[in-house]
Amino acid sequence: MSMSEQAAATDWNGLDDERFRARAAAFFDANCPPALRHQPKRLRWHVVKPWFMTLSQQGWVAPSWPVEWGGMGLSPVKQLIYIEEYERSGAPVMQTQSLTNFGPILIARGTEAQRRKYLPRILSGEDVWVQGYSEPDAGSDLAGLRTDARLEGDEFIINGQKIWTTMGFDGTHMFALVRTDKTVRKQAGISFVLFPMDQPGITVRPIRDISGGEEFCEVFLQDVRAHRSDVVGELHGGWNIAKTLLGFERVWSGSPRQSLIALARLEKVARASGAWADPVFQDRYTQLLFDVRDLAAMYERLVHSLSLGKGFGLESSLLKMTATETCQRVTELLVETAGQDGATQGYVDVGGESIDLLTPFLESRGPTIYGGSNQIQRNILARQWLELPG
Repeated sequence: MSMSEQAAATDWNGLDDERFRARAAAFFDANCPPALRHQPKRLRWHVVKPWFMTLSQQGWVAPSWPVEWGGMGLSPVKQLIYIEEYERSGAPVMQTQSLTNFGPILIARGTEAQRRKYLPRILSGEDVWVQGYSEPDAGSDLAGLRTDARLEGDEFIINGQKIWTTMGFDGTHMFALVRTDKTVRKQAGISFVLFPMDQPGITVRPIRDISGGEEFCEVFLQDVRAHRSDVVGELHGGWNIAKTLLGFERVWSGSPRQSLIALARLEKVARASGAWADPVFQDRYTQLLFDVRDLAAMYERLVHSLSLGKGFGLESSLLKMTATETCQRVTELLVETAGQDGATQGYVDVGGESIDLLTPFLESRGPTIYGGSNQIQRNILARQWLELPG
């Protein structure tokens, strides 16, 4: 029996939480290469692929996927523990679109043939999926997208542009929203299609962000082909698929992990600088600590609700807002407490440990925008939850 088969046969949810935490911590500490740990930015696929393959071969790569599709099938509480220990170890973020967005949507809404074709290739590291949602004039108003897909025989011919595609230069495949019917209201004429990225007509250009990184890309599509069998869900029914996937994205962007990491760095900086003894600082730190704990409780409740088969409600919008704004507040106090070191790009010495303080602050700006800006989420809550006039 291979290691992945042994992992699949393990009843992780049968372990008590502390025992599972110990197993997860020991696994990540023993197997994640030191050179990959505590990186301030996402690493390229060729750099992290060996670590991904270690996780995959030992059955630790897809904690939220059902066991029957190669995942660990973890309960919501165990998923939180997995995330906490993964982040504590400093292991790198990777394959988020494949594992946390596309895989779950395919499991939930794809055909049996699509699941059998694509899910194993994600786990084996053969396919790396990227997302084609936003466009230059269709970000928060995603339903206004213009990328066109014209059906010719059994293939769609796709023309248009996508933007803010995370790690687009590493993608082997894209899942995208395209317009397949221009005669109906804008939400009704969208389809969710899949296609390989190694075909003629696709140009990927990196976008440099505020922190100097090039994690995002713009992708130009000219006469790109997608087979009709690679439509997920109904033809022209992509908007409902998109909302489900955005629900997944908002849940995962609502994870407390980034706030927890920033809070730990804040404590290290405060202790090293002497601010830890300042009662004013302690008051601000304690408020943030409670905010992060509230966020973790909110996240756990929503993940538990999803595990019971309940859909994405308005809670996912509230979670996304709470998580992204909490992380911003923590990183703001982090750079303030660090003084001049808080404005220094790259690593600085904090009590004998090298820590990047500025990058988390800069990178906490974007998440309030993507996945549907927080202003849009407030409008949704106001109209649908509070029943306020539009």
